[in-house]
Amino acid sequence: MSDASAEGGRAAAEGGHGDSRGTLRALADTATRPVRVVFGYFGEHSLLLFQACLWLFRRPFRLRLFLEQMQFVGVGSLPIIMLVGFFSGAVSAQQAIKALQIFNQERFVGATVGISLAQELAPVFTALMITARAGSGMATELGSMRITEQIDALNTFAVNPVQYLVTPRIVATILMMPIMTMVFNIVGLVGAYLYSIVLKQIDLGEFIEYYTYWTDPKDYIIGGTKSLVFGLALSLASCYQGFNARGGAKEVGLATTRAVVAGSVSVLVIDYFLIDIFNILWPYKS
Repeated sequence: MSDASAEGGRAAAEGGHGDSRGTLRALADTATRPVRVVFGYFGEHSLLLFQACLWLFRRPFRLRLFLEQMQFVGVGSLPIIMLVGFFSGAVSAQQAIKALQIFNQERFVGATVGISLAQELAPVFTALMITARAGSGMATELGSMRITEQIDALNTFAVNPVQYLVTPRIVATILMMPIMTMVFNIVGLVGAYLYSIVLKQIDLGEFIEYYTYWTDPKDYIIGGTKSLVFGLALSLASCYQGFNARGGAKEVGLATTRAVVAGSVSVLVIDYFLIDIFNILWPYKS
């Protein structure tokens, strides 16, 4: 009886230790899951970007695909970019004048709007508009091709799907983003000019003088550089979500939603770090 009791006690103790170890493993798995998800997310995006860059320099070079995507991303987005740019410039001038009136310095509205458009508003708003329009379109198109097995058919015909579908979209977005950003800048300045000069009777000479003095080419270089990085981020996020969609039509919609959210959040997060970097490299002149 004593031997049987001892064996039963040992079995119970081992069972208790096993349960505790299983609980600890479950807790560790739960605690580390967010970190593993984040690293896996960035790893998969990096792998897709690496493959897209690798296939960019390999034959065959399908120039038509690049031109079609440049037309879709750039020319197709031109009306919404101009509309948002005009009213963004006008609203920026409106708010700047209201704030500068406190100090009786309304003449600086041209410089204020010019710098804010060049460095922040133009690249960020352009990226958000491109994400909402072109990024969602990329994700929807690639997701539809995935669930209808058209991407698998490309592999069957010895056509690399990354080279055929992903690389042209990423390259076209990177190339068109700075152009659309400059369009946003120009139209935004027109909106600020009309509101300030026509509606608020700000002196035209002071508006132009302070704009030309305080707004430097480096402000537009900063905005253009940001737009390049934003174009890469939003196109990569959109292509990844669409390219890896699985399931049915519902999953295509979810992939499109994730693409817009991921692209928009990426733009805003990257913008924060780029601001710090450029402020260190090019501090404001006094």
